[in-house]
Amino acid sequence: MNKNYYCVIMAGGIGVRFWPISRTDTPKQFIDILGDGSTLIQKTYERFIKICPKENIYVVTNSIYKELVNKQLPNMEDDQIVLEPARRNTAPCIAYANYKIKAKNPNAIIVVAPSDHIILKEDVFIDVIINGLQAVENNNWLLTIGIRPSYPNTGYGYIQFNEDRAYEKNRSIYEVKTFTEKPVLEMAQQFIESGDFLWNSGIFMWSLKTVEEAFQKYLPEVDSLFKQGDGLYNTTDEAEFIHRIYELCRNISVDYGIMEKAQNVHVYAAEFGWSDLGTWGALYDINPKDDNKNSIVGKRVKTYNTNGCIVNVKPYKVTVLQGIEDLIIVDTDDVLLICKRLEEQQIKQYANDVKLDFGEKYC
Repeated sequence: MNKNYYCVIMAGGIGVRFWPISRTDTPKQFIDILGDGSTLIQKTYERFIKICPKENIYVVTNSIYKELVNKQLPNMEDDQIVLEPARRNTAPCIAYANYKIKAKNPNAIIVVAPSDHIILKEDVFIDVIINGLQAVENNNWLLTIGIRPSYPNTGYGYIQFNEDRAYEKNRSIYEVKTFTEKPVLEMAQQFIESGDFLWNSGIFMWSLKTVEEAFQKYLPEVDSLFKQGDGLYNTTDEAEFIHRIYELCRNISVDYGIMEKAQNVHVYAAEFGWSDLGTWGALYDINPKDDNKNSIVGKRVKTYNTNGCIVNVKPYKVTVLQGIEDLIIVDTDDVLLICKRLEEQQIKQYANDVKLDFGEKYC
């Protein structure tokens, strides 16, 4: 295993579209959302210890989730858990991790991945990541993974690639032409028909040197803040410094701040059973279904004349459903959600309304 390979797992999101299971105090990455005994962050960690030395894996998360990370990933040392005092999107998150890694190994080759994605074909995924890390080790590239689209999804970003500019050592890697954020349906259909667009997975690979140069060029105000901490990273003075500068840091994604502007961006076109698991509908797409197309998490559920529903209930709760279709039904200890599957985009608003009317403890 290459000692220069590092992984940064981003685990600071709230996952509000998976309310009411995902809450501020326990977001979806820390939940066994598939009902198979492992949380999403545990699955992510287990994938990457097959690629990187375990001491080279970092989790970046909000400081309020430190105990959750310690409990769910007990093999991680404290200095591998990178604690953000405030949410500032992916660019500051990545910049912070870069400086911590640089203090230990300036020759690092890094993969950055969200903590809450589903990968169904793990062996293929591991091969793609290793091949990608080898590519960025030998080329001054910012590499992202693009997923070959199976339908015109309007909830994903899209990457247009240049089919005539494939990497000679790996014909699945291409130069990037454009990025497009969450298109309307008609545009997404055109993207699919063109054949040269991929879903943006939000998984990145680069050498530390290359990404450092990109931050200096495209996000100098972010880079300069973290650069002030040279000599403090991985010491007892790091936390105080980070608390002081984080509130000053710009709230911006690495996609918008760097990837959409840089000229050395490439994309690895891949298929490994990926879902960003952003909504209940995304979970429905990948979960097994019964003969009536119901996706059920719960050990004591009986259905009668029930079709196309997403059901997530406590394993001990007997649940009987009759004469319904195309609903999302989620039951927790203190919240019951029932809404139409096709209107799941309203869940974020429902959660906000509940918070305003009944208090934050329900969200």
